[in-house]
Amino acid sequence: MATTAVRVFRQLEGIFCVYKPSGVHWKLVRDTIETNLLKGLNATPSQPLPQEVRFLALESGDSEAPKGLTLSATAVPVLSKHIRVTGPEFQHIKVGVGHRLDSFSSGVLVLAVGKGNRILNDFQRAQVTRDYTLEGEFGTATDDFSHTGRVVERSTYDHITQDKLERVLAVLEGANQKALLTYSNIDMRSQEAYEMAVQGLLVPDGKSPPILTGLRCTHFQPPNFTLEVQCLNENQKYLCKVVHEIGLELRSTAVCKGVRRTRDGPFTLQDALTRHQWTAFDVKKAIKKYQLSKKGKKHPHSQTKDSGSQLPEVKGTRDENESSSNKAAAG
Repeated sequence: MATTAVRVFRQLEGIFCVYKPSGVHWKLVRDTIETNLLKGLNATPSQPLPQEVRFLALESGDSEAPKGLTLSATAVPVLSKHIRVTGPEFQHIKVGVGHRLDSFSSGVLVLAVGKGNRILNDFQRAQVTRDYTLEGEFGTATDDFSHTGRVVERSTYDHITQDKLERVLAVLEGANQKALLTYSNIDMRSQEAYEMAVQGLLVPDGKSPPILTGLRCTHFQPPNFTLEVQCLNENQKYLCKVVHEIGLELRSTAVCKGVRRTRDGPFTLQDALTRHQWTAFDVKKAIKKYQLSKKGKKHPHSQTKDSGSQLPEVKGTRDENESSSNKAAAG
């Protein structure tokens, strides 16, 4: 019979997302969540100790009778099964990390527990679009394209206007759209290509360099500006370089002051658990919410055509689930 901790662990097997703060390594986020989950699992009520019958030697209760020993059958707990002997029921659980964020960046970070890592593997291979908010500053260039790097050049920026910036963004977005068509490996003269392009479902066929599928300015107050970016196959270093190249196109320089991921496939900032929510209770709720949303998308009236954001669910028989959970409980 499964223990309470094992039953709770089964409810924790799935995929969810958290908000990673800037300046914190993703490994620290994962380790903190793993520790909190272990504490939550091992804090569940434990099973009562099993009893065994032993024949114990007892002194005779009759003070007038000759002193001697008698044997009495007594039920006693099996101390070898005590938690202080065996240790916590769960000593390790597998917490996987999806598309990673470097220490400089913040935002949505997807994780998985237990068999949820199967979904995470498919999620990493899927061509899902990710959204970012980039904070830039004109007038400075550094060796790593971020404001924390070593300054290698300073320049003026008074000549830059929002119209000029938006023209550069339009040219850059057009070049990336052309690259997307090239790597999608679809005949652009076909009806299928037309329908996919209209619905925004074109994705690279296999591996490709980073591609920006959307780029616009949401705030412009020189020297500071803010960009919203939708992209595929990117990393945060590439996004900082994009800000640097925009500065060069405007005959100036620019550095990236912040990278914030606002969406990773189906996960958004609204789904992300903040630091005080990295507990077993909140993680279980987040996983349940995602599972319910996937079931809703399977309904014929609510099914979406965005194949890039749909992920498979964990499959397995009841016996397989119990077997894997018992192995995890064994530590």
